[in-house]
Amino acid sequence: MLGVNHLAQVHMSRILTIFLSSALFLFSTMSVAEGPTSAEYGVVLNLSGKQRMLTQKMSKEMMLIALDVDAAGNLANLAKTSGLFDKTLKGLRNGSEELRLPPTSSSRILRQLDKIDGIWAGFYPVVKEVINGKSVSKEQVAVVAKNNLPLLKQMNKAVGMYEKDAKKGGLKAAPGLAATLNLSGKQRMLTQKMSKEFLLVAFGHEVENNKLSLLETYSLFERTLKGLLDGDETLGLPGTKPEHIRAQLGVVNGLWTEFKPIVVFGADYKTKGIDKDKIKKLAKTNLPLLKEMNKAVGMYEKEAAK
Repeated sequence: MLGVNHLAQVHMSRILTIFLSSALFLFSTMSVAEGPTSAEYGVVLNLSGKQRMLTQKMSKEMMLIALDVDAAGNLANLAKTSGLFDKTLKGLRNGSEELRLPPTSSSRILRQLDKIDGIWAGFYPVVKEVINGKSVSKEQVAVVAKNNLPLLKQMNKAVGMYEKDAKKGGLKAAPGLAATLNLSGKQRMLTQKMSKEFLLVAFGHEVENNKLSLLETYSLFERTLKGLLDGDETLGLPGTKPEHIRAQLGVVNGLWTEFKPIVVFGADYKTKGIDKDKIKKLAKTNLPLLKEMNKAVGMYEKEAAK
């Protein structure tokens, strides 16, 4: 009888092991299949998109320090901006309860984040040198001017990958919303990119190239703003229907009307130099434009969570 009982116990043990293994496999398969929720996709698209802006904001802050415009304030801002970029980059990879970010599971996106980590490992030390030295040399301006764009480009690729996943996953019922979140988020970056380009022109660094880039950047900002409001088939924008978001885009448009003449002046081939007053005006007016655009992105993120 003992032998029979022993065999029965072994048999039951095997059945239990198979059951538990199957349950674990089923649970893990369901978890992977479910992926991030719509609300989580909204946060991921918002914050990965915000990273693009931060690459340009810290570059702009370094240029303002180089031009001796509120150096102390911009050094403090630079420390915050670069610290936030670093924290968010880690959060995108590993997840962050503080930032409401789920971890990235896609091996394709993780490989892209590896590329960004590699560029950031070379860029961040220069930022820290500026913060510790409390000044920006011509050599550092050249490094920032050269390396901020690869960082932006690779971050933008990551956002595109997240957008594709969002369209397949939690936001598959509203693919136009994924594109809207991406491009409204990109607008934040463009406010800082055109500010940086204007300041590079003012500093006298590769003036003609930066004038051309500035023209392209402000033209894209203006076109995207119109597309967010009323749609743009080429950009994949369906237009915005909720009245509260349209009202917020109206606020952005009002600030853009004030800001545009500054960057148009900077991009004009006839402009031979930019005086300190215009630099200070840009330094003062770019942040309200960024802030109000950021509010609009937050509204789109809430739409994604519905």
